Amino acid sequence: MKRHLKHALELAFIPVAAAIVFVEEVLLRYLGLAMAALAKWPPVARVEGWLRRLPPWAAVLAFAAPSLLVLPVKLSAVWFAFHHRYGLSLASVIVGKMLATALVARLYSILHPALEKLSWFVHAEAWLFGWRDRVYAFVRALQAWQKAVAIIHRLRFWLRGLVSAVWSR
Repeated sequence: MKRHLKHALELAFIPVAAAIVFVEEVLLRYLGLAMAALAKWPPVARVEGWLRRLPPWAAVLAFAAPSLLVLPVKLSAVWFAFHHRYGLSLASVIVGKMLATALVARLYSILHPALEKLSWFVHAEAWLFGWRDRVYAFVRALQAWQKAVAIIHRLRFWLRGLVSAVWSR
């Protein structure tokens, strides 16, 4: 019985874990590029410079701030759902989550030097990234994941050939 339950949980967990790994790899890369481009805008560059000079305790507060900034987005999702606008509700959750992820990733890169001065943060970070790396290794070792990656690489190669053929005309 225990073995069957474990197998059922794995079947439920694998697609979720694979989706998270895929979304994080793709989404974070492109969101990071967008946030880096935005950081070149002088007002944003000044704010980032100010954030880099924060002491560790203030860096923790700044790092936690996006959680509060996303609250209105979550409330709007509830409002949309309450008014039977489920598509808008889902869209607001997705857009809010993407913006929060981009902001937190950028803040992490900016505030990391100050945050790593806090021993509890270093321990929590090591634990979290160790756990994440084990999950990623598990997902990447799956045959289904490897087949999906191979299909994506073939599709990219085909698209590159198609685009270069169109542009060379």
